Amino acid sequence: MGQAGRPEGRVSAGRRRWRKGKTVAEVPQPTGQTVSTTAQPAGAGVRVRAPARLHFGFLDLNGGLGRRFGSIGLALDAPAVQLVARPAKRVSAHGPEAERVRANLLAAASYLDVPDNVAVEVEETIPPHAGFGSGTQVALAVAAALARLNRRPFAPADFADVLDRGNRSGVGLAAFTEGGLIVDGGRDDSGAPPPVIARLPYPEDWRIVLILDEAMTGVHGSRETEAFRDLPPFAAAGAAEICRIVLMQVLPAAATAEPDGFGAGITEIQKRVGDHFAPHQGGRFASPAVAEALGAIAAMGVPGYGQSSWGPTGFALLPSQREAEALVASLERPGRLRFVIARGRNVGASVTEL
Repeated sequence: MGQAGRPEGRVSAGRRRWRKGKTVAEVPQPTGQTVSTTAQPAGAGVRVRAPARLHFGFLDLNGGLGRRFGSIGLALDAPAVQLVARPAKRVSAHGPEAERVRANLLAAASYLDVPDNVAVEVEETIPPHAGFGSGTQVALAVAAALARLNRRPFAPADFADVLDRGNRSGVGLAAFTEGGLIVDGGRDDSGAPPPVIARLPYPEDWRIVLILDEAMTGVHGSRETEAFRDLPPFAAAGAAEICRIVLMQVLPAAATAEPDGFGAGITEIQKRVGDHFAPHQGGRFASPAVAEALGAIAAMGVPGYGQSSWGPTGFALLPSQREAEALVASLERPGRLRFVIARGRNVGASVTEL
């Protein structure tokens, strides 16, 4: 078994805090209003909380039918980006990811044609370049806050191009908007964000054990662009089989709360997509330590496991809190890995007036 970090807190039924070096506690219930596409007045400020997501894999990297990519993914209750935006004399951003927040704020203000004199305080962040889709959630959280402060309607898809989001997957946009288990239909030549073609609530009892390797980051930026450019063709038969698994195994299992079938389907998708990307990430899984942990999880008979996006974050899918805690207890030991128990989030981002 690979070396794994020991959590420094117990899993309980209280509120969740995401802190580096800590195992999170149990889920915070959604508060405030979920994202609205209609203009609503703001008070002295707004607080936005936007969920991380897992990207389970692409449906069709072949693209022979006119649409390429297509994704399946899940919104998580944690980690999350949480920020507060208030009117100010000049634009400013403070806290983690401040530079990215400021850039997103200026871009959103230009698109909305509103003043950018807003102060943003980042209270929580999603680990960047770890497979959680942090860039999309930060960008949309900033744009949603600015829109509310200026009494403007906000539709995440409208901001995708200006904020450079949703280039390949629509899961992050949909996670922000509505949460849940999401399937998008890929991109065509129009440049529009991938449409959501299926969305199901994730069973409330199910848990996700996140496996974090904080010593490395996944492929991103120019390396990601080059990787997609240099990938070999993906066989149409392989894409067809992934689509069959999603339609006839994964989605029905989620709809009927059948965890073994769901997990087995996700694992099969992971194997096919992970092997295709292996030349650019060093193997089926990006982190050797995470790969070793996932090997141990497979040997224990857990049906569902894999890596989110480019990683390095891995995950295991469990049917209950008790089984998730037992898995973490069997894996944790001093080392570079950290284990976090999360849940699916079946609502989108929240916007709360202050």
